Amino acid sequence: MLSLSEMIKDGTRHISGKNEAILQNIEAVKNLAEITRTSLGPHGMNKMIVNHLEKLFVTNDAATILKELDVIHPAAKIAVLAAHMQEQEVGDGTNFVLIFVGELLQKAEALIQKGLHSSEIIAGYTAAGKKAQELLEKMTCLTVDDPRNSELVTKVLRSIITAKQFGYEDLLAPIIARACLSVLPSNPKNFNVDNVRVAKILGGGVMDTSVIKGHVVVRDTETTIKQAHKCKIAVFAAGIETAKTETKDTVKITDAESLMNYNKGEEKAIEDVIQKVSDAGIKVVISGGPVSEMALHFIERHQIMCVKILSKFELRRLCKAVGATSMLRLGAPTAEETGYCDSVTVQEIGSTKVTIFKQDTEDSGISTILVRAATQNILDDIERAIDDGVNVYKGLVKDGRFVPGAAASEIALSKALGQFADSTPGLTQHAIRRYSDAFQVIPRTIAENAGLKATDVISSLYAAHQKGEKNTGIDVEDGVVADVDKLLVYDLLSTKQNAIRLATEAAVTILRVDQIIMSKTAGGPKPPQQGPRDG
Repeated sequence: MLSLSEMIKDGTRHISGKNEAILQNIEAVKNLAEITRTSLGPHGMNKMIVNHLEKLFVTNDAATILKELDVIHPAAKIAVLAAHMQEQEVGDGTNFVLIFVGELLQKAEALIQKGLHSSEIIAGYTAAGKKAQELLEKMTCLTVDDPRNSELVTKVLRSIITAKQFGYEDLLAPIIARACLSVLPSNPKNFNVDNVRVAKILGGGVMDTSVIKGHVVVRDTETTIKQAHKCKIAVFAAGIETAKTETKDTVKITDAESLMNYNKGEEKAIEDVIQKVSDAGIKVVISGGPVSEMALHFIERHQIMCVKILSKFELRRLCKAVGATSMLRLGAPTAEETGYCDSVTVQEIGSTKVTIFKQDTEDSGISTILVRAATQNILDDIERAIDDGVNVYKGLVKDGRFVPGAAASEIALSKALGQFADSTPGLTQHAIRRYSDAFQVIPRTIAENAGLKATDVISSLYAAHQKGEKNTGIDVEDGVVADVDKLLVYDLLSTKQNAIRLATEAAVTILRVDQIIMSKTAGGPKPPQQGPRDG
């Protein structure tokens, strides 16, 4: 009788059995969850990561940490994929997914050691996951009915920023709210996160961060004209220079007069183009490619501002901000292709010159948050916090329900699921009880990261919830438990529901595996070692 090793290629690894496959998978995910666990909550610690390109990251953002970690273990990859899916779908709660998956598998490990079969644990986890979704629906403590209510939006965004940038929530929450509201379309559900841009400028402090209605280009103008007001704008995608021929030709010039005529012809062609642009009332031209010196000469002569943008994505966003159409042809734009901006100015922020396209209208199309900080790492981390805030706003315009934060909803779920386990017959009740206990990892982690005694905090939370105070959470500043309405800490319901669903599915998927078969790595030369790149 043939064994598996005789049927498959040499070098293929085959792992099977309870101890080798299942428990090894659980151990791998637990170790991965431990990495990001200390980064949870307002007092979460930063991780310092140097990636394969030797770029340094200093952050407590789980999505960035997992993105830069090169995880190769197949089971751990499943947990990473679940966290990445949370980041793509919701944009927040990535760390919750990974920590919860790790805790669910740790609780499952204890049950497997006691003799329970994986299928019984999977049945219990699936039932508990469905029940948790139902329970969450009933825990709503705040609803944002009007996404244009600046005060209420700032209130809910504050807790999101607190978890990422503790101490800057009172500065960043109103700025993010203002930026989102300025680009909110008539139908709020069509809100696009790409319409809120971030421009990072080194120097100054985080308190110098501001929001601008319009688009900011971190670049100086090509001409000496540094400001234009209530101006028409033309956007050229291919640059402003004389057209090149399709074929390679040789021009033979025999005398000086022919040379002069040739130069004059080229000069006349570019002058005619700029003259037509000027006659159309254009005061600002945007070039998506190189601008020749001759073109610059005539642009300067007609007192036109010229800005060069080499990124086609940034060019697209600028077109949206000013309402222009990017043109491939060189010439005067039509009325439909012409953009408009209330103010285009060059400002020097720190030692960096930026061109600001500012709109005074209520609906500006694009708004830009101008972030200032002393180091590049702080700039990047503030940008990640802003991204999370904008993504939460996107979620609340679709479903404005919020549940208590500060680990209040996790304790309430743990208590309710424990009662559900008591009423469930059969062996699955053990898995449901372990599932309910797994929720305790969130309050325990938040308390530990804040330097509090986790056991005392959890017992105080359970005591408060037993009295019927269902909105009681952890006050990390005073080290006590308090009402979340007083703390102003809320979690978006859709974020929590999605995170619990993804974590449960990932844990169940890993528990279903009883064999791992890994082929030998493909041969061939190793890719060349790349040197460090600029950020």
